[in-house]
Amino acid sequence: MTSRTQSALHALLLFSLLAAAVFAWPGTAAAQQTITSVEPNTVSTSTSTNLVVRGSGFDATAVVVVGGAGALSTTFIGPSTLTAVLPAGLAPGVFDVTVVMSGTADATLDNGLTIIGPTNTPEPTNTPAATAFVRPLLTVQSYGASSAAIVPGSDLDFEMTFLNSGQGVATNIVATFVTGDFAPRVTGGVRAVRPLNPGETEKVYQPLRAAGGLSGSASLEVQVSYTDPNGTSYTETFILTFPVQPPAQGPFSTSTPTPTATPTATAAPVRRPQLLITAYSTDVEQLEPGTRFTLHLDIENLGAGEARRITMIAGGGTAGDGGTPGPGGVSGGGGDFSKFAPVGSSNVQSLGDLAAGSGLSAEQAFIVNASTEAGAYPMEFSFIYASDSGTYTDNQVITLLVYKLPRVDISLYRDAGQFFTFQPNILPLQIVNLGRSTTTLGNMRVSAEGVQLSNNVILIGNLDPGGFFTLDATVIPEFAGPLDLIVTVDYNDDFNQPRTITQVITVEVIEIPPFEPGDGDGGPIEPPPPEPETLWQKIIRFIRGLLGLDTGESTGGDDGGVIIDPGFDQGPVDDGGGIVVPLK
Repeated sequence: MTSRTQSALHALLLFSLLAAAVFAWPGTAAAQQTITSVEPNTVSTSTSTNLVVRGSGFDATAVVVVGGAGALSTTFIGPSTLTAVLPAGLAPGVFDVTVVMSGTADATLDNGLTIIGPTNTPEPTNTPAATAFVRPLLTVQSYGASSAAIVPGSDLDFEMTFLNSGQGVATNIVATFVTGDFAPRVTGGVRAVRPLNPGETEKVYQPLRAAGGLSGSASLEVQVSYTDPNGTSYTETFILTFPVQPPAQGPFSTSTPTPTATPTATAAPVRRPQLLITAYSTDVEQLEPGTRFTLHLDIENLGAGEARRITMIAGGGTAGDGGTPGPGGVSGGGGDFSKFAPVGSSNVQSLGDLAAGSGLSAEQAFIVNASTEAGAYPMEFSFIYASDSGTYTDNQVITLLVYKLPRVDISLYRDAGQFFTFQPNILPLQIVNLGRSTTTLGNMRVSAEGVQLSNNVILIGNLDPGGFFTLDATVIPEFAGPLDLIVTVDYNDDFNQPRTITQVITVEVIEIPPFEPGDGDGGPIEPPPPEPETLWQKIIRFIRGLLGLDTGESTGGDDGGVIIDPGFDQGPVDDGGGIVVPLK
């Protein structure tokens, strides 16, 4: 080893030791960030898509980068959630998803996003898969009035604190105080709230006047509407209750007027439970008319008190006796079950007790009515429960999507016979509409590996119930054995999303035997053996030799030749096939 090589090795070793010391030095390790999932992980190139990137260690400097699209417009939702806008028109393929932040190493999810073309939508399957929903969700963290007990006919100031308990940003928040036991003062009863990120709170104040004649308890209805960044609208309705005491004097007094102390205007927040559906899913990926499915609900108590004796009513309901829920004390028969009807049990379930900050899961089996058309349908749920501060009813709405997918059969309308290699073969295909309504289909296409295809694509269009459409594709196989021919039909579903129906038809291909010269009718033709020469033919040939003519043997007269008789004055002589003609 030369001295120059030794010096280079010493320098490389020294650089490695210095680099290891720098990266191992306390305090130099950057905070680690990870990516756990991308939702959705399969998108179409025909439209732009809002991606939700989940992981950990994110901050406000995070930027989502997708291979093939570059840096995306990114919104920081929280340390574990980012949203990014993926533009339309990108090339199909499978790409890595990377989150880049200042001061930390990049985090990459290999093959995290699949972009497909508008006609290559994955085939629908019957495999049950949970369908997750991400949305903002506004709840009431606390509320109270300037008086510990409400006096009929008095003025008071009301305050309530909103909490975004969902996983998305809530925008365009508007709170409306509905006139009932209380009437809004100073304002019209409508309050606008700033956008709230997940986990953020905002306090709202509203002057109110209590109605005269109240007794026992009074309720205040607050309706809240808001949207997410995609423009999807949501509404929540909160029923808030307050204790009422009779007035000490005035027209609504029930006792002799006596001097009373003026109550101190201090907020008295009520610690009450608040039950919310934070997520829901179905065990069937796509709901269709006649489908039986199980709806799974994740329920959390995001309030400040324990909810006891919880009753869940699918379709909405009320406490039938107006008091604490109990057996026979709820009404759940007034819901709309024309689209979804409960099966296996009634629409009323008892869920027990739920402490503040805890969660539970509930399931309810339903069937989609056979007459239900495709569309998005809301389903209402009511939660009735008791707490230390009274009895409450929380009403919430979720949305279920119903599809009406084509019911078709793809098969051969006659026996295709045997297929031979390197020979044109006809594949007689037929598609039949087995559904009860007309369906609109796109191109029907035949494809396979190791074959040459022609006349293999045709546009179908409208197909009536029981109607059929045929396609005679020409197939030239290159290999013998089983051949899988893939038939695909393109169409758009009820929500204008491209989909594909796929059917595999298998035929058997036979190898053509090689051609061998001389076998059967393809070999050379051997001439027949000559017939033996007669005595007369020998004499004639001898005479022809004397005259200097050709003395070759006769071929039996098959060629119809003419033999010239040089000296005999007689009629034609048959020599066995020829004709002897006299010279004279």
